[in-house]
Amino acid sequence: MNKSKVYFTSNVTSDSLIRIYESLGVDLKGKVGVKISTGEPGGNNFLDPNLIKDLVQKLNGTIIECGTAYGGKRQNPKDHWKVIEEHGFKKIAPCDIMDEDGDFEIPIENGFHLNKNIVGKNIDKYDSILCLSHFKGHAMGGFGGALKNMAIGFASTKGKLNIHSAGTSLDQEKTWANLPKQDDFLESMADAVKSIIDYKGKENIIYINVANNLSVDCDCDPNPHKPEMADIGIFASLDPVAIDQACYDSVINSPDKGKASLIERMTSRHGIHTIEAACQHKLGSREYELINID
Repeated sequence: MNKSKVYFTSNVTSDSLIRIYESLGVDLKGKVGVKISTGEPGGNNFLDPNLIKDLVQKLNGTIIECGTAYGGKRQNPKDHWKVIEEHGFKKIAPCDIMDEDGDFEIPIENGFHLNKNIVGKNIDKYDSILCLSHFKGHAMGGFGGALKNMAIGFASTKGKLNIHSAGTSLDQEKTWANLPKQDDFLESMADAVKSIIDYKGKENIIYINVANNLSVDCDCDPNPHKPEMADIGIFASLDPVAIDQACYDSVINSPDKGKASLIERMTSRHGIHTIEAACQHKLGSREYELINID
């Protein structure tokens, strides 16, 4: 497989976010959904609305998300809307909790574990997607980037349970009490990503990862660990495998001595296997050309 292009800037600013989007040379068509995590209350590492505002508005984008599967303040739509408002996202763009009014199943062909993905009903409102991810650690996945944002982010509450259980349960209590083997979960995330790309069309999705506030914990954590390493920058690609591989490599190869905790989090959860599984599904290439736009 040919090397994929991954663009990079070390400047984490609203201007550089627009510039790296423009570097991709692709105009997202029609109604654009901007998939982010709006963050769990208590945390403060999620993407700053002021950072993403200019790009979201340039695209006339709608910020999109689905309910969580672990309780918290983003499972119930009423509470979730309050979080979206309090975290400042409602001020910058229209927002949509895609499973607020229901969900539906997308079939998955030749999945590792899943034969369906259950996604928010409103996914059909959007012609194209900007998968705008905060790259950081994650307690279960090792790290969260484009692949996790695609896999978990478009899944409804039931869909998230389906993924976390590797297709064995839609019951919240049973799912969290009987988690599958780690690699089965990671492979199920790759299955879910495949379903979204197959459903929306790879030509209608682009990926931007912001590698800042690099905590070992996800934005879904209400009390995340403070970042121990400095910000790295912004990555952009048409390839979700390549962009996550580039971010992973950037942490591993960073001269920052504070990287040890994040590396331990990524490796102890075998996080690279999500990338491996997505590559096996032919969703992208682990070989990439890093293009610095600074």
